[in-house]
Amino acid sequence: MVILMKKFTWSYPPGFQSEKPSQVCRLLRSLYGLKQASRQWNEKLTAALIKVGFHQSKFEPSLFTKGAHDDFVALLVYVDDIIIANANISIINSVKQFLDSRFKIKDLGPLGYFLGIEACRTSDGLNLCQRKYALDILDDAGFLECKPASTPMAQGLKLSHDDGAPLTDPSCYRRLVGRVLYLTTTRPDIAYAVQQLSQFVDSPTEKHLLAAHRVLRYIKSSPGQGLFYPANTQLQLKVFSDSDWAACNETRRSITGYCVFLGDALVSWKAKKQLTVSRSSSEAEYRALAVTVCEIQWMTYILQDLNIGFDKPATLFCDSKSAIAIAENHVFHERTKHIDIDCHVVREKLHQGLIKLLPVSSSNQVADGFTKPLAIPLFRQYVSKLGIQDLYAPAYGGYQMYHVR
Repeated sequence: MVILMKKFTWSYPPGFQSEKPSQVCRLLRSLYGLKQASRQWNEKLTAALIKVGFHQSKFEPSLFTKGAHDDFVALLVYVDDIIIANANISIINSVKQFLDSRFKIKDLGPLGYFLGIEACRTSDGLNLCQRKYALDILDDAGFLECKPASTPMAQGLKLSHDDGAPLTDPSCYRRLVGRVLYLTTTRPDIAYAVQQLSQFVDSPTEKHLLAAHRVLRYIKSSPGQGLFYPANTQLQLKVFSDSDWAACNETRRSITGYCVFLGDALVSWKAKKQLTVSRSSSEAEYRALAVTVCEIQWMTYILQDLNIGFDKPATLFCDSKSAIAIAENHVFHERTKHIDIDCHVVREKLHQGLIKLLPVSSSNQVADGFTKPLAIPLFRQYVSKLGIQDLYAPAYGGYQMYHVR
């Protein structure tokens, strides 16, 4: 039972009589809307799970695991929504019975729709998409009948704060960018475009809004597109890291892009502007490597919590030979003495055997699409490498029937 104390400054409820106006009300239950409610609920749920043998991950607090091998259970929590994963339905039922005895849960059955994400499981694997959410965005913006675009951003487009006239109502732009930002959960193909648009939410202009509308037109071309996780794949990390040196015309900071594959499945990606200005393209690539290595380390910890171990180091591909040389060679003093010590986490993890650095050609660099807008042929090739699937697209492109008079 949660007890919250709150002093009321308004009148008491009807029928309540008190001689002392300074009295406070003692709540016997937490109420929705109070700031303490979610925290108290999370603490109570965590304590109950740990008491029955669950282990809370130190690296992802919303993940709880228990057991090993065939008895292994994974439980993922988002506020009051819970996902339970296990191959044995009897073990899942026992966990549900425990939760129901403590919190009175509602069983929604097999995973099909979670936080706006549609999950479709077949014998080939698992598909995650946000088709309904994408259609809602298009409907609210009035783009359901728009002409589709082949790419989310025109090649060579550079946005800045001085582009065009300021919007009279910037809230529409901010709301649109916020909604599209959540769509990147299953749409890595729009990650770079949304990253660019999110930099101008403070003072958007008409040109920024047109660029956002281009993203909507691209979503219209395939609203059901999402990630596919194959059932049979090698459990080995394969990572691509890239950067676009001095890409921002205003700050001259570079863009970092990376994508992490577990076998053939894309499990993590990012497109983000670097925090500092790099003096050379090699330094920008090396800083991107540092961010990518930290993500690999975090992914390794999470997979260990899921009882997945690795015999081989994660393969990290980079298209900059100079950045690889900086990580492997201590002689490059003049080029590296100004780089922050945090960046040398790459060298440390390389010596520990966590990663293995390998060169890759620019044409085969999968992370290239996370750092810059690509031309249509290159963009299609980039999307084909991300493991994206559209369950709602007709097989073989479909066909149309026409009546000729």
